[in-house]
Amino acid sequence: MRSLVWVKDGGAEYCEVALDGGLSASGAAIGSDPVPYRLEYWLRTSPTYVTEVLTVRAEGLGWWRSLDLRRAPDGTWTCDGAGEGDLDGPPPGGEVEAGEDCDLGLSPLTNTMPVLRHGLHENPGQVDLVMAWVRVPHLSVERNPQRYTHLDPGVVRYESEGFRADLVFTKDGLVADYPGLARLSE
Repeated sequence: MRSLVWVKDGGAEYCEVALDGGLSASGAAIGSDPVPYRLEYWLRTSPTYVTEVLTVRAEGLGWWRSLDLRRAPDGTWTCDGAGEGDLDGPPPGGEVEAGEDCDLGLSPLTNTMPVLRHGLHENPGQVDLVMAWVRVPHLSVERNPQRYTHLDPGVVRYESEGFRADLVFTKDGLVADYPGLARLSE
């Protein structure tokens, strides 16, 4: 088990993560964009780093949202969202037609799963994936194509719909630097 803190331009994230027999993590984040919010999550994957469960709760002044996202072994997803109060934007939840992973918006943690599964932080290669992307703080879920490409040991390029960042990973496959989003504080 490791305790991690990512410092962000618009907040911070604390996470306790274990990478034995898959990934399991619980974390909390605070942010300011598009409105001030507090978020808590719990994530579990299979031993091959395929998402099994992501539960998230976000709240701010006068509103809250929750999400329960699950992937069955046969690849089907269930997605239950709830919420109350006034938060401009899409409602929580959505229809999920994705591949093997979830991607919790504004969190560097979920970039770990595809990189570890394909060994991209250590070995050459490129993978195209479809993610169940969770918009924060709304907790709406959308289909999101992404590409991960090994550039150098510990450096992987992440691309998604006109966005690109070269992510730096620790030796055990956790994001150390996500330019424009977060930096691991050790």
